[in-house]
This record gives sequence, C-alpha cells and structure tokens, in this order.
Amino acid sequence: MTLIWLVGRATGTVEFLRLYLIKMQQSRNPDLTEIRAFIALADSGSFTSAAQTIGRDAAIVSRRLKSLEARLGIRLVDRNTRRVALTAAGESYLAEVRPLLEALERADEHASELATGEPRGHLRVALPGSFSRTWLRPLIVEFLAAHPRVTISCETDNRFVDLIGERFDVAIRLGNLADSRLIARKVAVRRRLLCAAPRFLSDKTPILVPSDLANVACLCSTAHSDPYRWSFTAPDGEIVSVPVSGPLATDDAGLLVDAALAGLGVLRTTDWYVAAELERGSLRIVLPDWPAFDEGGVYVLTPASSGTTTASRAFSDWFASRLATPPWIAQGAPA
Repeated sequence: MTLIWLVGRATGTVEFLRLYLIKMQQSRNPDLTEIRAFIALADSGSFTSAAQTIGRDAAIVSRRLKSLEARLGIRLVDRNTRRVALTAAGESYLAEVRPLLEALERADEHASELATGEPRGHLRVALPGSFSRTWLRPLIVEFLAAHPRVTISCETDNRFVDLIGERFDVAIRLGNLADSRLIARKVAVRRRLLCAAPRFLSDKTPILVPSDLANVACLCSTAHSDPYRWSFTAPDGEIVSVPVSGPLATDDAGLLVDAALAGLGVLRTTDWYVAAELERGSLRIVLPDWPAFDEGGVYVLTPASSGTTTASRAFSDWFASRLATPPWIAQGAPA
C-alpha cells in the first residue's frame, strides 16, 4: 500500500489512490444488485428480458454485468451471439451464487413474515391459459385484495412450464403429474365427459353404450395422444376403449365446442370447459353412466427444492378453499 501511495505522490495522482481504495473495498464486498442482474441475464438470455425481470433498463443490466466482471477479474458472458451465453466461468459462478442469493432472499422474507404475521413477498405464478381465463381470474384478484403484502406476476399458457428451470414459485396445473421434484396439492376434481347438441341427439339412434359411437359422428381433439380412441369407465369399474371418427379433428378446443353446438357430432371435453353450455341446455351429456376415463385433477404445485414461503402456502390454501366446491359443477357440469 505504501508503494502505491508513493507512486501516486510521485505522479501527482492522488485520485489514483482514492480510486484504488474504492476498488479494493468493492472487491471485498459483493454487490447483490450486480449478482441479481447476472442471474436474470443468465436465465433470460438477453439484456432486454433481464431488464424486465429486475425492473431496470438494459443499459443498467449491462453496466452491472461489466462491474461484476471487473470485480471478479473474469469474463462471465459471451456477447458475440444474438443471445448472450455464459462462459464456463459464468456457468460455474451461476451455480454457486444462485442458491446463496435464494437462501438470502428466503431468510429476508421469513424474517419479514415473522415480524408482521402476514403472508408477504413476490410470487411468480404459472397458470393454464383457458382454465385461468374462465375460472381463475376473479380468484387471483380476490387473493391479492385479501393479501396486500403479496405481489404476483402471472404467465398464462396451456403448456406445462418447467417450474424449476424457469424459476416459478407456484403453478396451477390440470391433468396427471409425474415430476417428483414438485410438491403437488390436489385442490379440485375435473372430469371428462361426452356431450352433443340436442338437435344432433334427436336425429340419431340413442347412444346407450360406448360401442354406439361407431355409428355417429365424433369430434376429435388432436391435443390428446390418441384422438381417435376414446376410453370410458364402465359401471363396474372396467376401462373400455372404442374407436371413433367424424368430420373434425383439431387441437383447438373452442372450435370443437363450436362444432358441437352446430350439431356436427359428439364431443369429448372437460366439465369446466362446457359448464355454461350445459347449464343453458345448448349441450347435453351423452353416456352419463359411462364417464370418459380421466385420472387428472386441478393441482397447486411448488418446487420441492425451494422451500415453502407463507405467500405460497397462502396461495395454495386460498385456491384449495375456493375450488373445494368447483364452480363449474355449480353451473351445470355433473358432480
């Protein structure tokens, strides 16, 4: 240090010494804003997306990254491609700092929760698109009104997001679950059923058993692995499968409902999706004693590795309570 001071005096650059001391202090004290910007950039792959994540502009993300690299003395990100990519050092640094930052943020959140006794914090939530638009919107609004210390950012999409890889805190998911890394809580039932327009049914021979479907037009969803084979649970519990065909096959669930309303065939769908049509009588249930085979449900999911905050617990409890009696059943779908 004495040598550096002498060099500064000899060259008349007292400012050199001041900047050096600042640099030394910075090197011993990691800046969490820099680390958060780096993690956001690593997760999103672009400065623009990272800026949106941390609520700053891209220039600030760039400055924080440069400052972090200068402090560490190593390049963390390769900027020579359209999407930024981590260097080997960046990958290693990310693996070490991410769990430390997450642990620190959880500690802060838990301490705040103990101080107030209220759920608080930010939740990044993944919601299934069609189901959310039909049934979850008012529940999200009511939850936020009841928990003013909780904030939520939602992604609404029918795809199954990777909660861990995409950094979600909680998700609502329909169907069957296979990921053992997730904590799953079943909060509601959902059932598949067959339905058709009254005018279609009045013109056909009565459909009394699944095999009768071979003689009528069926509307098939290509979103399913085998759209032309429908399975049913017989009254004795046996699973029965039958081949079907008809004038329309598509992955657009709304189009299938429109076709059913127009009298073009029998539709296999989910109870929550056609509850309003069943209540109005514009669609009627077919084969009520032979429910379409479906082991799925409505689940609230959290990553098993991230711990459970009071905010995520409150979110799960809220939806379990509100969906205990599914509103789509109250609107006319069978219980």
